[in-house]
Amino acid sequence: MELRWDPFLRTWVMMASQRQERPLLPEGQCPFCPGSGKVPDDYDILAYENDFPSLVLDPPRPDLAGDDLLPVRPSFGKCEVTLYSPHHGVTLPALPLDHVTRLVEHWQERYLALGSVPGIEYVFIFENRGEEVGVTIHHPHGQIYAYPFIPLRIRTELASMAEHWKDKGGCLVCDLLRHERDDGSRLVCSGDGFTAFVPPWAQYGYDVIIASNRHLGSLADMDSAETRGLALALKGVTGGYDALFGFTFPYMMCMHQDPTDGGDYPHHHFHIEFYPPMRGRDKLKYSASSETGAWAHINTTIPEEKAAELRRAVERKLEEWGER
Repeated sequence: MELRWDPFLRTWVMMASQRQERPLLPEGQCPFCPGSGKVPDDYDILAYENDFPSLVLDPPRPDLAGDDLLPVRPSFGKCEVTLYSPHHGVTLPALPLDHVTRLVEHWQERYLALGSVPGIEYVFIFENRGEEVGVTIHHPHGQIYAYPFIPLRIRTELASMAEHWKDKGGCLVCDLLRHERDDGSRLVCSGDGFTAFVPPWAQYGYDVIIASNRHLGSLADMDSAETRGLALALKGVTGGYDALFGFTFPYMMCMHQDPTDGGDYPHHHFHIEFYPPMRGRDKLKYSASSETGAWAHINTTIPEEKAAELRRAVERKLEEWGER
């Protein structure tokens, strides 16, 4: 385990060969279910120590010495699994709104706790759902990585927001929200403190961004109404995904919030990005050479059309839940 410097992209890469040993578990042998011996017999939402972490608080010495050109660092940090529920077959949108609200509160607590650890510069909360994005355990869960650096994508995003703040005198995401609400064609749902939309630059067919209507930097800045509003937005979007084609829709959910490196980020705006690999009922969107080798994405769908599909699906779910 160690961090190795990529001098081309100027970012750290985590080397974690022990993750090759992660098991593909058959049904009936879930370690996250009560009775497994690995979790309490009675829990609601649980922070679980990752059995195959890429980062640890007491890392071993690197295998490679490194030098000025290619430095190497210990793999300091923390990897947690967030167990959403003790019930194996449930999904995030199927959880009651009160339960999802408690999940958001759990994320708030973990963001603050992990971000307060000296040396942790970014707390990344995310969920991978579906075998299409590499999930090996079919129990409702997400993950949290506490990095000793600010990841490249986040640094790039922060730089764009800082430039917009300097040039325009305001927040890039606030301006984008006004633009999308005025246009309306890419909105998925809006209300209760949050707006969800398919970005005009969507890279996958059903990309969604959920952003706070108020200018907030992180989960820690939310009041109780916004905490519940985010829970409803998450239920709406993920439930809408499942309603699109009548099956559990795979996605990557990534939470972008203020770094915890002690810096000042008035230009940053809390948001969540969804990357679902499906571009149709039975069609996967692959990241091939242009996407991976050049970072030049090709979207073979039309964002406005996909937003309309997803908007109708979300409205059906909200009506079903009595939230509209």
